[in-house]
This record gives sequence, structure tokens and C-alpha cells, in this order.
Amino acid sequence: MSAPELLTPAEVARLTARSGLHLAVDRHHAVAATANHIHSVVSLLRELDFAETPPASHRVGEERSDATV
Repeated sequence: MSAPELLTPAEVARLTARSGLHLAVDRHHAVAATANHIHSVVSLLRELDFAETPPASHRVGEERSDATV
């Protein structure tokens, strides 16, 4: 898998303007950095192999408590 292209502050400015969002110029860098970080985390999660892992809603042999005192 190739490395993802990073979103630049200039691209953030173009995309926010295109979508009709009014983003202050001084926020473009922070938004690009945040978006790039989120993209890197999601990319790592996609690479994980969960083949034998049941969904979180699947609990075998676990007792449920109702928090009554």
C-alpha cells in the first residue's frame, strides 16, 4: 500500500470554500494537520486483521449487571 498524500493548508482552503464553509485563514494549517492525523489512524486501523475477533456486541458467557444496589 502506498503512502497517502497529505492534505495541504491550500487544499483545505479550496475544499472548505467549495463546500460553502467559512474557515478563517489562520485555521487552514490546523485543519490540514488534524485531517492528516485522522487519515493516518484510519489507515492503520484498516490494516488490522480482525478475522477471528467477534463484534463488540457478541459477549459469550458474560454476566450482565443492572447496576442496582
